[in-house]
Amino acid sequence: MRDETTTGLATLARTYLREFPDEASRRLDNLPVNEIARLLGMEPVRYAVPLLERLEPNLAAGVLTALTADMARDVVAVMDPARAVTILGWMEDAPRDALLDRLHAGLARELRRMAAYPPDTAGRLMDPRAMGFGPGTTVQQALTRLRAVRERRIADLFLTDDNRRLTGLVPLQTLAIAPPSALLETLAQPAVAVQDIDPHDEVVERFTSGRLASLPVLDFEGRLLGVIRYDTLATTAQETAAADMQAMVGASRQERALSPVLFAVRKRLPWLEINLATAFLAASVVGLFEGTIARFTALAVLLPVVAGQSGNTGAQALAVTMRGLAMREIRIGQWPRLLQKESRVALLNGIAVSLTTAAGVFLWSRSPGLALVIGVSMVLSMIAAGMAGVLIPTVLTTMGQDPAQSSSIILTTVTDVVGFASFLGIATLLAALL
Repeated sequence: MRDETTTGLATLARTYLREFPDEASRRLDNLPVNEIARLLGMEPVRYAVPLLERLEPNLAAGVLTALTADMARDVVAVMDPARAVTILGWMEDAPRDALLDRLHAGLARELRRMAAYPPDTAGRLMDPRAMGFGPGTTVQQALTRLRAVRERRIADLFLTDDNRRLTGLVPLQTLAIAPPSALLETLAQPAVAVQDIDPHDEVVERFTSGRLASLPVLDFEGRLLGVIRYDTLATTAQETAAADMQAMVGASRQERALSPVLFAVRKRLPWLEINLATAFLAASVVGLFEGTIARFTALAVLLPVVAGQSGNTGAQALAVTMRGLAMREIRIGQWPRLLQKESRVALLNGIAVSLTTAAGVFLWSRSPGLALVIGVSMVLSMIAAGMAGVLIPTVLTTMGQDPAQSSSIILTTVTDVVGFASFLGIATLLAALL
């Protein structure tokens, strides 16, 4: 009876791994690397690959190293090349080179060539297994080649000349309803393409503006090198967004949830020290008005209210600006328009919030002067915060820096300093009304 139960549980586990790779990969994240390798080593390659591709790259690299040499070779051979390059990049040099040496020479050469591209370029994202169809190819011949390859992710057929230069494309749905004897060139459409050295932002813009299912990648002379598929771009976009979120608060883009402690400390500590220095800067602004606070202690109670609202306003403007820059919705030269728009938004929001705040403060303190002070300072600090949310990433981009890198820390400093200075400064000027 116990043997039957054990067999049933093993069958259930295998079914779970095979039928629900997304959920299963999240469960595997919590297991030791050797245990993950043991489980995947018991699965056929076609089931192991989806699981490995969904793991964090650093964890997947450890699993690849722990797998048997033959299993690791077979897995990488059928894995999405862009994902394979990312995972191989996390491996130590010796096991990575040994694994590449066991692959087919052509595939190993392609993976090494892709790894030579900078991380955020089209060449790094592409799948080199792009099929080119030469002049004179009929629909029937194309279908025969597709059936032989059995690549289910093909959305477009790329037409090339005798030198493999891209001349056009034929969508798969067009191919499906065309007469078998028709030539592909009679069905061709103009192809939107990118060069292998084009940045990630350019790739995203081409995909979104053209609503494409796949994007061919060309070399400098227009020869077809590979193809970027939509699912690869979507995965990369998610990883980039997550990395931006980490960078905005001073964490490294390379850090993962289970990264070594010393690695995380080394990457985070410098920005925490910088943040400490900026906190002292904000505190020094409060110190300038020590006499005013001593006379009116209610001001100290209300300081976090002003700083909190201006901080939220700045964060909203920063998020919108960062998205606009990342998605190429705006150019750097358009910053005056964006600054004007965010200033007006902050002004209207500031007026609405200040009226609510002033009413609440009046009911609490019964002081019309205190309500006036916090109402006016709220409007001024929120306008300044909205402007800072636009200017910080714009200035960083103009200087050639990553606009996401710790922009949140810089913004917090600006909003705290401006919020404290406006609130306490106005309170000092209107002290007679308090």
